[in-house]
Amino acid sequence: MKDRLVYSAYALGWAALKHLPEPVARALFERLADTAWRRRGPRVSQLEKNLRRVRPDLDEAGLRELSRAGMRSYMRYWMESFRLPVWSRERIARDVQVEGSEQMRAMLDSGRGVVVALPHMANWDLAGAWVALEGYPFTTVAERLKPERLFDRFVEFRESLGMEVLPLTGSGVSVVGTMARRLRAGRLICLVGDRDLSEAGVEVSFFGEATRMPAGPAALAQRTGAALMPATLWYDGPVLRARINPEIPVPAEGDRKEQTRVMVQAMADIWEQGIREHPEDWHMLQRFWLADLPVRETVGEPAAEPSGAAEPSAERAAEPAAEASGP
Repeated sequence: MKDRLVYSAYALGWAALKHLPEPVARALFERLADTAWRRRGPRVSQLEKNLRRVRPDLDEAGLRELSRAGMRSYMRYWMESFRLPVWSRERIARDVQVEGSEQMRAMLDSGRGVVVALPHMANWDLAGAWVALEGYPFTTVAERLKPERLFDRFVEFRESLGMEVLPLTGSGVSVVGTMARRLRAGRLICLVGDRDLSEAGVEVSFFGEATRMPAGPAALAQRTGAALMPATLWYDGPVLRARINPEIPVPAEGDRKEQTRVMVQAMADIWEQGIREHPEDWHMLQRFWLADLPVRETVGEPAAEPSGAAEPSAERAAEPAAEASGP
């Protein structure tokens, strides 16, 4: 019954919000964001704990205003994603502005695969739609979620935008092997890579504290010779902006484990700068730093094989209903 209600809520959101005038939809989701923010439930409280690491200079009032902006950004992601099927190609081209894309294009046009790794910032789906419209269909990974019908709906939605979506588990298909084949064929892989879901990621320093991040993007680049290019996203008024950073090379020294650690730390450093510049657009409403995790979650060795899902399909799908009585 619960699964049916969750699916029905999201299906209603997809059906109804596409037909609302955009100012009405935007106002509705800002109201949902503000309601959740005022209630200060566990997700909002965790967001504030995370943002305190990002902006330790803020007093309590400043932190509260930042978390409010963060919740509005987070709910904007959902509003846009529900309405994205009715966005025209012209609007996507107009409202998504990407810096550094010429480097990615040059790599792909030369026949070399590219791994673009990004944190949970702004609207990943919208950025993915822009990439596909530019003529570069790509492959990503999604964590399987329940109900299955909702997972299938998310996959169908992303595939309609030009993505190939590989379920992280339960499909009988080798996710790592498939991504490696795509990269060796000169294709593009996009992975959300700031939050470790495996409890076996690479330990890095992030805003001066220890956390873990997936080894997947770096390990894929090592394994296939693809270029690893970290990206950041942020909102600028009505525009979604993105920055694709230069390639992080495989270090010349050290064993594979050490090379992976260096590459993941380099990604973390780039993401740290992007989040410091636009903290309200980092949608991290979960426990993230090792100091905040239960003891059982802080034990693990770096993953030997790639991990890192296109996580909005799983984590994000559960949160609006729990935090803001969302659609």
